[in-house]
Amino acid sequence: MEPAAVDTLVTAALAEDAPWGDITSTALLPAHAQATAQLMAREPGVLSGSAFFAAAMRLTDAGIRTRFFIEDGESFDAGTRLAEVSGPARSVLTAERVGLNLLQRLSGIATETARYVAETEGTKARIVDTRKTTPGLRFAERYAVRCGGGHNHRFSLSDAVMAKDNHLAVLTQNGTVDLTHALRQVRAKLPHTMHFEVEVDRLDQIEAVAAAGVDTIMLDNFSPAELVEGVKLIDGRALVEASGGVNLETVGAIARTGVDVISVGALTHSVRALDLGLDIDVEPQPADSTMGALG
Repeated sequence: MEPAAVDTLVTAALAEDAPWGDITSTALLPAHAQATAQLMAREPGVLSGSAFFAAAMRLTDAGIRTRFFIEDGESFDAGTRLAEVSGPARSVLTAERVGLNLLQRLSGIATETARYVAETEGTKARIVDTRKTTPGLRFAERYAVRCGGGHNHRFSLSDAVMAKDNHLAVLTQNGTVDLTHALRQVRAKLPHTMHFEVEVDRLDQIEAVAAAGVDTIMLDNFSPAELVEGVKLIDGRALVEASGGVNLETVGAIARTGVDVISVGALTHSVRALDLGLDIDVEPQPADSTMGALG
């Protein structure tokens, strides 16, 4: 991830959460109060998003120091101390929620991805994400997928040609278009570096698409038995991607059909944030300390 992109996202999140400052911390805490905080895991998982958490602290106050004890992509148990934060108490508390929100979501994605990857162990199938990401967070969520051992699909509509069912419906709506010929014409227009993928939802569509020389054929909502047959029909002429109906109960059987790629929208569109917490211990203050004041 580019540090500038991390800072841009975190800056926007901090402005959303405290547009005119943190009035609670300002009202309750002395300006000179210092705090230390332990970032603790309430459940096991895989870490992702440490740069976002650290940026939330640093961009709130350059005087905050954040030290992680494990790296992104590493697994941990419940009760593990993941990081320590120290600095001005007001600032630590101001940054806490934004830092945790990003870290918890990205670690949730990495943890769920790791579960899917584990279910495909021993097969050649790779787990990939989709464009079903949170608007504005795509680069971060896809980074989290990689932390969990998964891979990324195309990043955006600008990256590759991916003809899905609605594209093909429009292309062949008058019933006179030869699909193989039409796809070959598209292939001829593309740079040699541009990936070309086509989705099919029936076995009888495969031959026309494979004959066009596309790079990947997506078999959408196929049963495991149909996937086995689809892999045989494609016979190495293109990469085979399975999509639809993929969950932790089905992904192992799908991987064993011989497909090359399994795309899983659930990695990003419905994942649960991991339970992490920041336990703060404010250092004792002198007896004559004065409380903050709102101007």
